[in-house]
Amino acid sequence: MTRKRRRLLTVLAGLVALGAATALVLAAFNDNLVFFYGPSELAAKGVAPERRIRIGGLVETNSVAKQVDGHAIAFRVTDGKTELKVVYDGILPDLFREGQGVVAEGKLGHDGVFVASSVLAKHDEKYMPPEVADALKKAGRWQEASAPGATPAAAPAKTP
Repeated sequence: MTRKRRRLLTVLAGLVALGAATALVLAAFNDNLVFFYGPSELAAKGVAPERRIRIGGLVETNSVAKQVDGHAIAFRVTDGKTELKVVYDGILPDLFREGQGVVAEGKLGHDGVFVASSVLAKHDEKYMPPEVADALKKAGRWQEASAPGATPAAAPAKTP
């Protein structure tokens, strides 16, 4: 085998190894990628069941109910246009309540019910996850006066 041919084979082997490493990294990245959806976006996009995602919106009033087994809790998340039933088996955050913003991570079942593995509630009256705020803005339910971190506009300076 000539020197030129050995060099060519070495370069080709390096490119194949680089391609394989890139494919493995992208596959691992895809498995850990979690997208955020509002209920309307989720209905429109048709996300595949059993794919790990995050949903967010407001907990619908009069929708929180304990399941028959006593452990799981069911509630509906809405963005004003569409609602999505969520089932969660675990301890809810202390600040979780109806009418408040929530983000849930889990999987959408084949029956259209979102099975949450974790639920996050806003931690004070000024904070709302940016994803939830964006989803509410798109749905037209955003109230600027209750915007997170909103401060009254400064009054114009008076000149004597």
